[in-house]
Amino acid sequence: MLTHRKVGVLLSGAATVSLLLSACAGTPSSSSNATSGADGAEGPITVACGAMEDLCQAWTNAFTKKTGIKATYVRLSSGETVARLASAKSNPEFDVWHGGPVDGYGEAVNQGLLEAYSSPEAAKIPDKYKDTSGNWTGVYIGALGFCSNKASLDKLGVEVPDSWDDLLDPKLKGQISTAHPSTSGTAFTTLWTQATRLGGEDAGLDYMKQLHANVLQYSKSGTAPGQIAGRGEAAVGLVFSHDCVKYQEEGMTDLQVSFPKEGTGYEVGGVALVAGSKHKSAAQQYIDFAISAEAQNIGQTVGAYQALTNPEAKTSDKMVKLDSLTLVDYDFTKAAAAKPSLTKRFDEEIAAKPKE
Repeated sequence: MLTHRKVGVLLSGAATVSLLLSACAGTPSSSSNATSGADGAEGPITVACGAMEDLCQAWTNAFTKKTGIKATYVRLSSGETVARLASAKSNPEFDVWHGGPVDGYGEAVNQGLLEAYSSPEAAKIPDKYKDTSGNWTGVYIGALGFCSNKASLDKLGVEVPDSWDDLLDPKLKGQISTAHPSTSGTAFTTLWTQATRLGGEDAGLDYMKQLHANVLQYSKSGTAPGQIAGRGEAAVGLVFSHDCVKYQEEGMTDLQVSFPKEGTGYEVGGVALVAGSKHKSAAQQYIDFAISAEAQNIGQTVGAYQALTNPEAKTSDKMVKLDSLTLVDYDFTKAAAAKPSLTKRFDEEIAAKPKE
């Protein structure tokens, strides 16, 4: 696991948030349209995908082209994925979970929703990026950062933030966009980062209570705050920095990435086998593929510049340089254990409260 070390640059108010049970994209496939790979492994498989839509599509398309096994996806935030897996535990609708922070995967493991699978490909992945019991394997790393609209900040007379305390500036009232930690893995990373850097859950929640006055709204999706900032609806979005880079490339040229000097959190985006998958062999083949350098390299073809876990994967100067930022000592196991109670407290003590 990464420890507190230096790692540099590049790289809406809802009172309550419900976990939506409708899919953002795709429809779970029916086994009546079975497809088989070269070794006879049967699909189709359905992937709960926590990445951007275009990346989810690219991953599943490439797997089908390579293996002949049909793969479809449903785009879900981390909290939604756990809710969907739990609601269909006795009759799983998904075979694989791919993308999204692994503290969400840890929560799913604690509920018996994932099954251990140690892929042969996982041997290439550094130990700090995979679960010791084989419950998940990391495929990318993303650093939490500030995605700021420079034009909006200029109008407000505020500099680009480089500190968590900068976000508490009264001039930024209603100008911070972040997601809700119950639905978004990105937002939970924000919350757990505060608890980690400030020495406990109470202190972390105290910071988030102060930030609440400046929050425009709590979105469901963790990537949305970058778009909101890019459109000028808020001055700063709290997202993983690679999402901000993607929006810059797509034409939101006022956006600028920065990182808090006190330390920031990070995600390891994972892939895992859903417990009770009806197409287990095909799902395992998908996981093998997802871990491979070939699959990890797909991200860059659709503007997704996460740092990658496979040492054989290609690098880009658009990827965050982890060894030049200050990272908090983010404990994924503790984060997963704390998530249910901490997100409940966030909802009751912060999101449900009126803004001052």
